Amino acid sequence: MKFSSFSKISAALIVAFSLTACVEDGDDGTSGVAGADGVAGKSGVSTFVTRDDVIKTNANIAYAAYSDALISATDLKVVLESFVATPTPANFALAKQAWLDSREPYGQTEVYRFRQGPIDELKADGTLGKDDAGEGPEGLINAWPLGEAIIDYVEPVDGLSGPESPANAITDNIIANTSAYPTINAATLENLFEYGEDGRNVTTGYHAIEFLLWGQDLNKDLTGAGERDNSAGQRPVTDYSNTVNACTSGTVATTDNICVRRGQYLVTTAELLIKELKAVTAQWEPVSGAHYKNFVAGGDVSLAKILEGMGRLSFGELAGERINIALIENSQEDEHSCFSDNTHRDIFLNAKGVQNSFNAKYVRIDGEVIEGASIYDLLVVEEQHELANKLRGALEATMAAAAVIDTKAKTGMPFDMLIQEGITQPNIKAIIDALVAQTDDIEAVIEALGVTTNDLRDDTDQDI
Repeated sequence: MKFSSFSKISAALIVAFSLTACVEDGDDGTSGVAGADGVAGKSGVSTFVTRDDVIKTNANIAYAAYSDALISATDLKVVLESFVATPTPANFALAKQAWLDSREPYGQTEVYRFRQGPIDELKADGTLGKDDAGEGPEGLINAWPLGEAIIDYVEPVDGLSGPESPANAITDNIIANTSAYPTINAATLENLFEYGEDGRNVTTGYHAIEFLLWGQDLNKDLTGAGERDNSAGQRPVTDYSNTVNACTSGTVATTDNICVRRGQYLVTTAELLIKELKAVTAQWEPVSGAHYKNFVAGGDVSLAKILEGMGRLSFGELAGERINIALIENSQEDEHSCFSDNTHRDIFLNAKGVQNSFNAKYVRIDGEVIEGASIYDLLVVEEQHELANKLRGALEATMAAAAVIDTKAKTGMPFDMLIQEGITQPNIKAIIDALVAQTDDIEAVIEALGVTTNDLRDDTDQDI
């Protein structure tokens, strides 16, 4: 991966990470031994940790993670432009890899949701608060499941490729309907997002790009016949051909302008992704970001938001909506990255984001480690040693369970195969159980620290 954009964004981090969340405790702190009134510090530095320290560290890591997501999305756009200009199989493979790379930092930012932050409550004018639809930019960035029939051709065998209500389907699709949508640009895609107020009419974001790169995951063959297999979508590179009379829509030859429009859609979606990530990242920018300033000054309200985001992602969103629904429905369409078969990484990275927030440690895409005062440290300072170790152990158990799913996918058994009926599913059930257990411990930490949150289990109607 290239890091050509890195210096532009990370320069502001110099300010952020000079505002360290840890301070020297003073006497007697050596090599992991607690100094007076302190706790054992990282790298042998003795520290005294306050709640404000924990909050500031969390904010600094949030900025670093969103900055990495923005850098990766910017690099993705460059690779997509190169592919569209020269649509060779090699460039197609690079485009897919760039998308996979872009998901790595973003997956770890999901823990900053569910806490009235800019990802969930940022209006188009850049101010915090609900927009007219009652939402922030998260949907434009990461909405799923995707009713991909609004974007491009689909096979009729896939009955879940359309909107929730047939009344909210557009004529043909955006790429093919040159009369209704003569120009594919940002306005076209944004205006059709959730067309008819239908949540499956997703026209932008990571998963729109994913669909345009991989196409539908139709298993054994392009008609969807046969048993579910371990392959991802099989979109041919000729769907982007710039050779005269060589353009296709899957296995069907089509006019050259369709390939041009498909390329325009791909690059435009990347541009919109960058636009939304820039707005969120700016809110988290240390010192100058409006949300950053309010958050680090928020005291126990901000500490509660950290724990609420950890718990709600763990239980309702990840265990419930992203894993259990796909399991009980045996549904590929309900897996998070269903076109690329990258759901194993979504699960691992979301869980990692929760662990990052507890440990106050994040590894940037260039290998730099950002760390500081953690919730673990705070619990020790407040003499909750047993609870600190219990939650740390629960998070480690979750990561171990997530690692099993990750490894199985990388060795030929992706998530959509693990959830099939008739297959022993202990690995999927193990990650659900681990996420539920860590939510129990997060609730105990909330009580021990005396902060107030919303219900951590109110984001899903799943019985888990």
